[in-house]
Amino acid sequence: MRQPPLLQRLRAKKRSQSLLIGVTWYNEEAWAQMKAAATDPERFEESFVKWKAMAVSARREFQRSGVRAVECQIAPEEFFSWCTLNNQENNAASRAEFVSEKLSSAHDTQA
Repeated sequence: MRQPPLLQRLRAKKRSQSLLIGVTWYNEEAWAQMKAAATDPERFEESFVKWKAMAVSARREFQRSGVRAVECQIAPEEFFSWCTLNNQENNAASRAEFVSEKLSSAHDTQA
């Protein structure tokens, strides 16, 4: 199988490096609050220590693949207010949407 031309590979690499994702990040207290109030607590690791190890590993994997992965701290009070305002539950989909919105708004103000 032939490899793509160098220019094509460089363009693909540049595109992947321009990707920016937010990685949901908690301190230990916030993690416990979010898990306790979640409609899907089974999506959380057994302990904060296990969650932290998974999150660090996931962020490292994103970065290895050329994606800029930034920690996006979640403050439970802010998230719960957002859920009320947007008629959302505390579940994986809404947590991801919240992080995405936070990242987009932070990125827009820096641009």
